Amino acid sequence: MTADFNSDPWAVLDEVLGVQAVEPVDEGIGALAFYGRCSTEDNQDPETSLGWQLGNARKFVEPLGGEVVAEFFDVGQSRSVPWERRTEGSRLLAALKDPRREWNAVVVGEGTRCWFGNQFSLIAPRFAAYGVELWVPELGGKFDERNPSHKMLMSVLGGMSESERQHVQARVRAAMDAQVVNEGRHQGGRAPYGYVVVDGGPHPNPRKAAEGFRLRVLQEDESADVVRRIFAEYLEGNGDRAIAKGLNQDGVPCPSQRRPEQNRHRLADGWQGSTVRAILENPRYTGYAVFGRWTKHETLLNPDDVGAGHVVRFRRAQLDRVVRSRRPAHPPIVSVEDFTQAQLMRRSRAAGGMRGIAKLERERSASKHTYLLKGLMRCGICGRRMQAAAIRKGVYYRCIARTLAPGSPVLADHPKTVNLREDVVVPALHEWLGRLFHRDNVDDTVTKLVGSQGEQAGNGREAAAKRLADAEARLRRHQAAIEAGVDPAAVVEAINAAQAEREAAKAELHNLPKRDVIGRAEVHAMIDSLGDVPAALEAARPNRLAQLYRDLRLEMRYEHEKEAVYVTASPRVANVCVRGGT
Repeated sequence: MTADFNSDPWAVLDEVLGVQAVEPVDEGIGALAFYGRCSTEDNQDPETSLGWQLGNARKFVEPLGGEVVAEFFDVGQSRSVPWERRTEGSRLLAALKDPRREWNAVVVGEGTRCWFGNQFSLIAPRFAAYGVELWVPELGGKFDERNPSHKMLMSVLGGMSESERQHVQARVRAAMDAQVVNEGRHQGGRAPYGYVVVDGGPHPNPRKAAEGFRLRVLQEDESADVVRRIFAEYLEGNGDRAIAKGLNQDGVPCPSQRRPEQNRHRLADGWQGSTVRAILENPRYTGYAVFGRWTKHETLLNPDDVGAGHVVRFRRAQLDRVVRSRRPAHPPIVSVEDFTQAQLMRRSRAAGGMRGIAKLERERSASKHTYLLKGLMRCGICGRRMQAAAIRKGVYYRCIARTLAPGSPVLADHPKTVNLREDVVVPALHEWLGRLFHRDNVDDTVTKLVGSQGEQAGNGREAAAKRLADAEARLRRHQAAIEAGVDPAAVVEAINAAQAEREAAKAELHNLPKRDVIGRAEVHAMIDSLGDVPAALEAARPNRLAQLYRDLRLEMRYEHEKEAVYVTASPRVANVCVRGGT
């Protein structure tokens, strides 16, 4: 068999393969611009995506005499973003107004990648106004605005695009939830302060493992001790800003200083109360993987212009959207009990309003004076913390009657001002502490600490029970007032506050950890961890003294009429304490 290859060899090959070659078109579509989009550089290769979309467009228009002379391709743009807010999409819309443009039609590689929801109905009239045709492969030709079938099909296409996006989001989220719950897998993102991301071995997916992908897990780093300090100080009664100030005074680097590459959006300007709050509320410090606490929420950019599209904002997710691993996924920094206690304290203080917030030792305006007993001294008459003040070169602790609530029962016995000089208290305090922790007396101190455990074990439960009884009593009073004819709307806020405080107290009672009685050896070890207490008192460095007072968890009460200060030291071991007076 012979063939004439001289005339047209492709004609012979097409006949053998059964391919029907398209004859050239004398007058075709002409010059066109191409538009395409790929969602993210991480999940898709932009070069590959551009190649197949542009190839689809050329296969569609070239047999009709079309030639792509300009390319507009968006990378990393969600399909839900309107064309006006896409980089290349807005450039294409701007080019419509240029009378010297080289093209009079636009072709796309895939309609669902270019239009979302009702975007096409907002874009097509603008192209028609400038005499530019739209060629869509799913239509099999150019869009005809007079054809109702074309309008309906493009509307369906936009709906399919929106549905596809929602299904992908749901599938990905379901898969990530399952990985967290069943495997405790780290889902990426910045590691919490106190942890670092390390190699966790080969990826469990064989295909990804063959391609070199590795699992990533969380591991403690040296900043974990700072997280433990934050929780310990909060459980001792310090507020967020007071803890932040102490960290700044001790020169502890804040998260944005420690890892600036992960916190480019923040200023490395030291610890803030909000930073401490974020650490205290992060359950991942318990060692369990927690996922979905924050979620992307799309809100209208301009409620008066729906066509402007949505913007993404992060918000706290609903509780039913948050998942937790069934078993520990990484080393814990704080125990589940301590973390739960911290959350109950926050809830209780929030439910108590300003009265609950007042329980915290909060940070106030900066001062050049060092107040050694700040936050430790309470008035024996009203029970409030006495405020530190510098008066005539001396440091005083004051309780002023006019700051009491009007009608308070203690006003009758409270002087206008209760004053106590710091330099009168500190020497006697140091003498008592030095005697208490002197090596000749430490055995007696240990005996007192061990013996006082039973007395102290129920204090937290009694306080929570008292708050519960008080909340229930207020609820009964409000209900009685409503039955007596008071307008319910007038007491609805008070009822809500009392109910919130009652629920917080119930939760605290239910979750109070069981305290185990400790022995003499453990108490001796605790005292040894404090260091040489008498030597620290003799050095009399203000910062070291303030830290020592916190470690000893001193509580002081000034009885004005007796001119006596009663001191309680409660080192943080099973809440045991020793008492004395100055």
